[in-house]
Amino acid sequence: MATAMERLCGAALRRSSVLTDCRFSWHKNLSLRKTLVIWKQPPFRTFFTDRRKLHAAPVVRTFRLRPFHFLVATGGGYAGYRQYEKYKEEQLEKLGIEIPIKLASEWEVSLYKSVPTRLLSRAWGRLNQVELPTWLRKPVYSLYIWTFGVNMKEAAVEDLHHYRNLSEFFRRKLKPQSRPVCCYHSVISPSDGKILNFGQVKNCEVEQVKGVTYSLESFLGPCTSTEDMQFSQTSSHNSFQNQLVTKEGNELYHCVIYLAPGDYHCFHSPTDWRVSHRRHFPGSLMSVNPGVARWIKELFCHNERVVLSGDWKHGFFSLTAVGATNVGSIRIYFDRDLRTNSPCYSKGSYNDFSFITNNNKEGIPMRKGEHLGEFNLGSTIVLIFEAPKDFNFHLKPGQKIRFGEALGSL
Repeated sequence: MATAMERLCGAALRRSSVLTDCRFSWHKNLSLRKTLVIWKQPPFRTFFTDRRKLHAAPVVRTFRLRPFHFLVATGGGYAGYRQYEKYKEEQLEKLGIEIPIKLASEWEVSLYKSVPTRLLSRAWGRLNQVELPTWLRKPVYSLYIWTFGVNMKEAAVEDLHHYRNLSEFFRRKLKPQSRPVCCYHSVISPSDGKILNFGQVKNCEVEQVKGVTYSLESFLGPCTSTEDMQFSQTSSHNSFQNQLVTKEGNELYHCVIYLAPGDYHCFHSPTDWRVSHRRHFPGSLMSVNPGVARWIKELFCHNERVVLSGDWKHGFFSLTAVGATNVGSIRIYFDRDLRTNSPCYSKGSYNDFSFITNNNKEGIPMRKGEHLGEFNLGSTIVLIFEAPKDFNFHLKPGQKIRFGEALGSL
């Protein structure tokens, strides 16, 4: 009896241990499966259809880098960086600290010139000619006035509804009394703007801003014949600068005026002189704001420009209108044949026109303050002229100036 009971108890214990081992093994396998499910995903999903196994790859979302996205990202990042640099320069100017010169490398200039600024400027010019609905004119012009600080109290017509399109608004006339012409100084400012640089021309180099120069010959182009320009070479040297100086003891001077988008866009004659020659350089239309002028060497030589040259009572005198982005249109009132930012001209060339003919030996006489031309938007005026050594500028670098105010005198 005891032996039978012992056998039953032993069997029960063995069954219990087997169940325990099975439960432990089941829990162990379950936890292992959970671990495998969590940390290892099957690379393929298998489906059975008519005893054939079909494997479907897992759906993976991949990012494909497209050229357009890359250009937008890099271009936006670079533009943001340039804006940040411009902001720092403005802060340094306010503090009176001299801004360090950082010239663009050749690849940066080439990259900038590859942008179709001429095409964009032509498109902008056509957009400016679109007539705006009467109800839309005041909001659009008011936004522009607020953005660029335009003083409409000086305009001949203050009513914004009067201007049918943006082009008319840009070329608005001023009240006669708003810009009195200084009669006591020999040279006045031809336009509203900001003085970027001024002084004597040295070693045939001109400063576009302090510390950044450009070649005088590249900017004006080679001298025309003495018959057209009526210049006499008084120096034995063959330098281009000496060829422009017509009187013994005189020096060559320059002045650069930057017109911001909010400035008065017309320009006038800076003195009493005679225009005998026009030279048009088709070129790029890069921005000419002070930050870019400080960044790109010979910026004015790259851009499209119109050079008016002639003489005044002290010798050689020239006024150059430099184009810029969205300023492909440069208009000279007495020159109806001039066509700027035109596809028919190729970059790197220039074309000449002489106002001295058999019927007109005097050229085009201009009086001080007389209307001379206009820009479609803000740009730059460069004066290069001959004067005696005692000529003095009444300017400071970076100062704001208005048309009619004195630039300098003897």
